[in-house]
Amino acid sequence: MTNETTHAVAFTPEDLPTARSFFVPHRIVMMLVFAAFVVAVAVFMRWDWLPRYLPRLGWGILVSLVMLFSTAILGFLLAVPIGLVQVTGPWFLKLPAKVFCIVIRGTPLLLQLWLLYYGLGSLFPQFPAIRQSFLWPYLREAWPYGVAALTVSFAAYEGEVMRGAFAGVPPGELEAAKAYGMSPWTMFRRIWLPRAIHRALPTLNGETVLQLKSTPLVATVTVVDVYAVISKVRQETFLTYEPLLLLALIYMCLTGILVVAFRTFENRIPTRGA
Repeated sequence: MTNETTHAVAFTPEDLPTARSFFVPHRIVMMLVFAAFVVAVAVFMRWDWLPRYLPRLGWGILVSLVMLFSTAILGFLLAVPIGLVQVTGPWFLKLPAKVFCIVIRGTPLLLQLWLLYYGLGSLFPQFPAIRQSFLWPYLREAWPYGVAALTVSFAAYEGEVMRGAFAGVPPGELEAAKAYGMSPWTMFRRIWLPRAIHRALPTLNGETVLQLKSTPLVATVTVVDVYAVISKVRQETFLTYEPLLLLALIYMCLTGILVVAFRTFENRIPTRGA
């Protein structure tokens, strides 16, 4: 095994792509082909329906973004203790956390969503105490089950990521914090958690993008997100390619914004050496 396979490669600013590197022959050809495709789509396809559906599309995009950020934030807040107990917790906490991650990661998200909505959601109306409680106006809607399913899924995947991130923090740093006299909570808050998050940031970027691509599943339980709006457009206009191409463009733009935001955040909080 060579040094190249046993040690991480250190990148310098000179190794990163520059604006000039995009103007090479094969990339210029790819950009021209893409531009020609965009022009052909705009000229030869029907887009007269778009102004009529713009308000619905805007609302659908907003719903998708709310589902994404709410479930990603809630899922990450759950993932931190799930990852932590797998590293430091006693067996009666470590075992349930590991089983939770294995079960959720080993079953399809669509199945989990349907079990919550069609399974658990169908049981609540049978209990008068629930129907008369303040929770009933929310439990009879579809979006709480979508939020719950996406949150649990994100927590399971990120829980494993945080487990590896917590375990990967150099023990010497924690020992130095103890020697300095920090309490366990102060050490966790100021050193262990920030260092673990630094290590997990690149993976968190990818998981958030995957979470965005999972949000269309909530349309199967009647949540009106951007995918549901596009499906309605297809039903009412009898068009296939135009709405789907628009949907692909919307998700590509949202993904690009997420990637740029995470890259900017990573540059502001360097992870080199983490």
